[in-house]
Amino acid sequence: MARITGKVCKLCRREGMKLFLKGQRCFSEKCGINRRDYPPGVHTRPRKTTDFYVQLREKQKAKRIYGILERQFRRYFESAVRQKGNTGENLLVLMERRLDNVVLNLGLANSRFEARQLVAHGHVRINKQRMDIPSYLVKPGDEISLVSKEKIRKRAAEAVEMNKGQQVAAWLEASPGELSGRVVAMPRREDVPHPINEQLIVELCSR
Repeated sequence: MARITGKVCKLCRREGMKLFLKGQRCFSEKCGINRRDYPPGVHTRPRKTTDFYVQLREKQKAKRIYGILERQFRRYFESAVRQKGNTGENLLVLMERRLDNVVLNLGLANSRFEARQLVAHGHVRINKQRMDIPSYLVKPGDEISLVSKEKIRKRAAEAVEMNKGQQVAAWLEASPGELSGRVVAMPRREDVPHPINEQLIVELCSR
């Protein structure tokens, strides 16, 4: 299983914010931006802060946190607009329901990159059926488990051990001993652990 490199910490420092690209490590004191909270390099310039700049940075932050590209983000936004309720909250809930995000939240991987790799390589099962689409949106009642390959389960067990101190989201039910989990409810806005101002994103995308 490939390990994510230290370059992601430089990306966080360059953006001046936590992007949570290393999973649970970003919530600990080992996070690179906690140690060096300034952009990499010798020459740095002050940045302009227009309304558009602030809105765009918030959108880019959300995209990088969840690891999605512009076209996919647009589809999520259009879907959020069509749903009832607050568009910004709907958008965050849609991204929280991604399968790679659920695998990460259950503690079966140490980073979002690793969680996506597990799914894309066909190592994750939904209701005992192989699922290799990281963007698959889970729903209440879905059972998430891993294949029986010893190498995969050993790596996941190591991740579970490292993440055992982290609280699992209320809308998920984890079974660490079985390396599995279950979706017990739809996520709500308060279940999103990332500091994202969704209203700024809505203002930008509604232009």
